[in-house]
This record gives sequence, C-alpha cells and structure tokens, in this order.
Amino acid sequence: MVPFPDILETLIEALRTAVLVSGLVVIMMMLIESFNVESRGRAFAPLRRSGFLQVISSALLGSIPGCVGGFAVVSLYTHRMLSFGALLAMMIASVGDESFMMLAMFPGKAVLLFAGLFVLGVCTGLVVDRLSNGQKRVPTRLEDTYDLHDEDGHHHDPVPQEGKQVRRYGWKRMVMLLGVALFLAALLSGWLEEDEGAPLSGFNLLGEKWIFWIFGALSLVVLGELIFASDHFIQEHLWEHIIRRHLPSIFGWTFGVLLAVGLLFRFVDLEAWIGGNTSIMVLLAIAVGLIPESGPHLAFVTLYAGGVIPFDVLLANSIVQDGHASLPLIADSKKAFVKAKAFKVGIALVVFLVRGLLL
Repeated sequence: MVPFPDILETLIEALRTAVLVSGLVVIMMMLIESFNVESRGRAFAPLRRSGFLQVISSALLGSIPGCVGGFAVVSLYTHRMLSFGALLAMMIASVGDESFMMLAMFPGKAVLLFAGLFVLGVCTGLVVDRLSNGQKRVPTRLEDTYDLHDEDGHHHDPVPQEGKQVRRYGWKRMVMLLGVALFLAALLSGWLEEDEGAPLSGFNLLGEKWIFWIFGALSLVVLGELIFASDHFIQEHLWEHIIRRHLPSIFGWTFGVLLAVGLLFRFVDLEAWIGGNTSIMVLLAIAVGLIPESGPHLAFVTLYAGGVIPFDVLLANSIVQDGHASLPLIADSKKAFVKAKAFKVGIALVVFLVRGLLL
C-alpha cells in the first residue's frame, strides 16, 4: 500500500509538470498559428518543383512541432500536388504534439531525434518515389485542415479605419493575457522547475534550463500578439482553435499519463522489468504508434525521460506515430493511410534490427 503522502507528492508533481508542458505546447501553437495567418498560407503553398524538393519540403513541414505542417502536406497530397514519397517523408519526420513535450523534457536529445527522423524520412521518401516510377494517384478531394478567412488580412490593425472592426479587450483576450503572464512568471521564478522556487541561473544550450529561457522570450512575443492582434484572430484562431480545441486534451492527456506513470513507479520496479524486455517494448511502441492521435504516445516520452526505457523504444514509437496529422488522410484516402503506416512499421522494425546488430 502506497502511503498517502507519496500519492499526494506524485499528484502535485504530475500537476506541476502538466502545467509546464501544456504551457510550452500552447505557446508554440500560438506562434505557429500566428505565422500561418501572417503569411496568408503562403508558408504552406504548393511546391510545384522536382520530386526531390517535394520530399525535402514535406519532411521539413513534418519536422515543425505540432501538426500544422502535417495538415498542410496531407492537404497538398490529397489535391495531387505532392507524391506519396513526400507524404511518407512527412509522416516519418512528424511526431505530433509529443515534439513539444520532448523539447520540454529532454531538449538536447529531442533535437537529435528530430534530425534523425528528418534524414530517415527524406531517404525513405526518395527511395519510395524512385521505386513507384511516377505512378499517378486516384483523384481526391479534401478541405484544408487549417482555415484562413478574409478577416485574417487584418491580423494587426494599429489604427482602426472606417469600416474596420475596433479592437476590443473582451474577457477571452484578458483570460489568455492573464494565463500567459502567470505562466511566464512561474517559468522565470523557478516554480515550474523540479527544485521548486529556484530562480533560473546560467545558460547551457543542451541543458535542462535553456528551454525555459527561450520560452520566456517566446511568451513575451505571445503577450504582444494578444495585445495587438485583431478580434477575429483572437476569437477564431487562438481561442477557438487552440484554447478550446487543443488545450483541454493536451493538459488532460499530459496530467493523466504523468499521474498514471508516477503511481506505477510507486508500485512496480519498471526499470528492472523492462530492462530485460526491450524487444517486447519495441513491439508495443510500434503498435501504439499506429494510433492516429496525439496523447497515447506520451507514455513512451515520459518513460524515456525518466530513464526507464531505452532510446530504441522511443525511436520505434516516433517512427510509426505522427500525432493526428494523418487523421484527415483517413477521411479522404484510407488506402494511403494504411499503406503509409505499413511502410513505417516495416522501417521501424528494420531500424531496430540494424541498431541491434551495430550496437
């Protein structure tokens, strides 16, 4: 029986980490949303170039934290503007919302993992396109998974003009302003660190604290967006898209997984059990990776961050999973979704076997 103080400690730690990770995720998502709107979607415009450039561009979009880049690639593929190899390159390079959590928990190794997935995605995409010999796809039709409106042209209106909406500081804008300000204060005061209350000091590019400094600066940028952005951008893009649609699920999955894993640590010596069952854990990681949704994969991120599972398990899961970037692909082309996932399972198994032989 686990003592109540231990359970309470686990609960508080899970809550603290969930606030940290969810805050980092939302800050990044707000910045990416702003970038997409500011560019009027041109950042994700069709790339009618060579197959090589399509694969490179798709892998780069897949490497963007979150699923915005993945949605763009799926939209371009279903409109016959990208090859299947380019689609596959994106799906390998992308790890969905878990990328934000990896950056928060182990930033140095996360960057190396993303770089490796990018190279693997590019190589796989080029080989698949080469072997497919330019076969045409069945025409498809799918609405874009990111929305742009006429009002987005007025993202920032410093001086209201006749016929334009006056910027209002309603309760939604104020709630987001207060939330970001409190998160920034907690971040820089050290309250969200493991050693609570220890203010940030020093800077190590691959250390645990560099992400705090960077996100502190990014939080200031978001505060500026919240102050000067148009009412439409605040309402439709930040509040409806990020706060209402994403934040509850991000926080819920993060807190739930962290609490479950934390309590499991109290009952089971996972390190001793998993230490002799790496192959089984890799197969489980691959099976979970088939789920086209962000959230379930967080368990492997958390276990790796805690030193419980080896890198091979996290790598296998990261290769197969792609967050919810592929959800619109299921709606439009189930065959392409199944084919891409089958390719990724095979690649994950090959990578695991090769690493086993070389290491």
